[in-house]
Amino acid sequence: MKTHTTFHCLALTALVAMLGGCATGTAVPEQSGAAPAATDSVHFPEAGSAWLKGGTFVNVEQLRRVGRGMTKNQVRELISYPHFGEGLFGPKEWDYLFNFRTGRGDEFVTCQYKVVYRDGLSDAMYWKDPACAGYLSPKVDVAAPVPAAAAASAPQRFRMAADALFAFDKSGMADMSADGREQLDQLAAQLKGQYKRFDAITVIGHTDRLGSDAYNQALSAARAATVRDYLIARGLPPSALRAFGVGKTQPLVSCVDGRQRAQLIACLQPNRRVELEVTGER
Repeated sequence: MKTHTTFHCLALTALVAMLGGCATGTAVPEQSGAAPAATDSVHFPEAGSAWLKGGTFVNVEQLRRVGRGMTKNQVRELISYPHFGEGLFGPKEWDYLFNFRTGRGDEFVTCQYKVVYRDGLSDAMYWKDPACAGYLSPKVDVAAPVPAAAAASAPQRFRMAADALFAFDKSGMADMSADGREQLDQLAAQLKGQYKRFDAITVIGHTDRLGSDAYNQALSAARAATVRDYLIARGLPPSALRAFGVGKTQPLVSCVDGRQRAQLIACLQPNRRVELEVTGER
């Protein structure tokens, strides 16, 4: 009886091992980073549900620098915003579609990449296809240089004062000032002259700390959406443009209370802004 039980346990162990080896679609941690804390299977969204259709040619050097213990702002500075509609601060996962050249002419592959956050910090990085991690490995052999047109350019960032774009506490197209419209006209013309192809144009609205969280979030999102729509009307591609509002969560300056309201509003002016991040082929 003891021999039969031992044989049964060994057979069951072998069966489990075989099933594990045949499993498909299970994500594995990125080899270039630290081992993730989580051990459960990781689920990726459908590639077709990405707002950034077709993915983007990521800067590999910056992608290599992504690791554990980074804030979302630090990750964003390296590889930009997520490519799926996950939001910025609440979600615990950011998903991306990255393109890599294979070295065979214009051929490239598209890989899904995920950053998992815990307690607000990056905790694990995954590839849907483990083979994609190989594109981050430094190349030892001498390869033909990538054409300049195929190289991913570093993101360009622009900052505009919301007070110059909109009337105070306003966000609609009719609330835009003449100077604000002129700024955006010039920016649209500049971008169309610089870029052959746009991968992403992200508009982020910011407010000061006056008012409730809900009010500031709504105001920042509405202003970003208005700027996005204005740029679309000026000929920038709708497929590349998206808008976010982050409310008062990313201030540039802090101002002590106790001032008269007009003085406090003036002091907080740098926090009321609209920022753009642009990536593409220049």
